[in-house]
Amino acid sequence: QVQLVESGGGLVQAGGSLRLSCAASEGFFTNYDMGWFRRAPGKEREFVAAIRWNGDSIYYADFVKGRFTISRDNAKNTVYLQMNSLKPEDTAVYYCNKMAGWGGTRAQYNNWGQGTQVTVSS
Repeated sequence: QVQLVESGGGLVQAGGSLRLSCAASEGFFTNYDMGWFRRAPGKEREFVAAIRWNGDSIYYADFVKGRFTISRDNAKNTVYLQMNSLKPEDTAVYYCNKMAGWGGTRAQYNNWGQGTQVTVSS
């Protein structure tokens, strides 16, 4: 199983922005539909966004409401999540993972990485 490393989280005020990155070994992101997920305090892990293996299709969880944008650069073996207009309820640990199936909201791998902490203050 490849290792996925998330980065880019931090502490921001409400309304601020962060850009998260998910990096893996060469070739991985060329072949897999990827997604971002998050786990907030007291809540179950939830789906955030997904991007097709070739980057030509994208879908999001309803709560994104146009605020987040998922993208990828397969040449750099990296998937991104641009988060704008952040809200305190976005506070969570954010993870990337392969999508179990295109169009769904489940991750393929049970072994989650460390994730990256996003904290949004009011």
